[in-house]
Amino acid sequence: MTQPGAGPGDGPGAARHELTAAEHCGRLDLFVAASLDLSRTHAATLIATGRVTVGGRAERASYHPLPGEHVVVEIPEPATREVVGEDIPVVVAYEDEEVLVVDKPAGMVVHPAPGNWSGTLVNALKGRGGALSDLGGEDREGIVHRLDKETSGLLLVAKTDRAHRVLGAAMQRREIVRRYVALSWGHLAQDRLTVEKPIARDPRDRKRMAIVSTGRAARTDFVRLARFDVVDLLRAHLHTGRTHQIRVHLSSVGHPVVGDDTYGGGGGRRLVTLPPKRHFLHAAWLRFRHPATGDDVELRSSLPPDLARALTSAAGPDASFADTDPLEYFGFFRDDDDP
Repeated sequence: MTQPGAGPGDGPGAARHELTAAEHCGRLDLFVAASLDLSRTHAATLIATGRVTVGGRAERASYHPLPGEHVVVEIPEPATREVVGEDIPVVVAYEDEEVLVVDKPAGMVVHPAPGNWSGTLVNALKGRGGALSDLGGEDREGIVHRLDKETSGLLLVAKTDRAHRVLGAAMQRREIVRRYVALSWGHLAQDRLTVEKPIARDPRDRKRMAIVSTGRAARTDFVRLARFDVVDLLRAHLHTGRTHQIRVHLSSVGHPVVGDDTYGGGGGRRLVTLPPKRHFLHAAWLRFRHPATGDDVELRSSLPPDLARALTSAAGPDASFADTDPLEYFGFFRDDDDP
């Protein structure tokens, strides 16, 4: 169990986490890393610098906590860099005084982080001017939820703190509808599939996510819209918003997202003429209740040209949808029940 909070022993800028060891939790560094979603190296560094105590005492990284032992972890805030506005074009799908919905292109990182301090969506939003909620901090101003770098589509931004609080609560209650179009390798066993598996950092590769029994609950509903020779066209409905959730869930059932190099779907990219470093995943449908008026807002995003070409290539001679909106053609926006 994790109980974040402040304590008298915390220095300024430190976050305090209280953990209770369970049975068979393993080494202390692995337990801390898994519990707090840290890399093993980061956890080991915290232990070596006296930021971790077990029952009030210091222990080595190799120590195995006993069931019920109280583990306290203090994580100092990382050094921050000023996030500056940049003149980067932003495609706006919706905007008023409270909220903004951006149609994010593939290849754009949502917020600054080590290795990506510029060129992000937050840099672009700050560069265009106007109000943004600061509840998420300077490096995540206005960001209500995220999209992976190579995932395109609709992303919700709060312009006021009030809107951010209301939308964040709605997200927690799963009242914001987010549906994605995906192309997956191979064929699902049935037309409708629910994958409900917990997700956490891969203990063997901290750059990836994985299905981990102690991870956070995650559920995705999939509906097959079309079946082609080597791929399926899917609608994915997120019930939770874990990092890489759709990609990890599809990989876990043996049908990774086409073009997804991280989770086993990168091979054969040429079969569907998909560009390098691009996976076929697009946030095409967003519905939410307006945080100020209570009105329902529904937004749709067509397939970007690169994904439309890939879909036409995957369909081959059967691409009778070439002169129409493929998402409309395949019934992506039908509001039928998910699994």
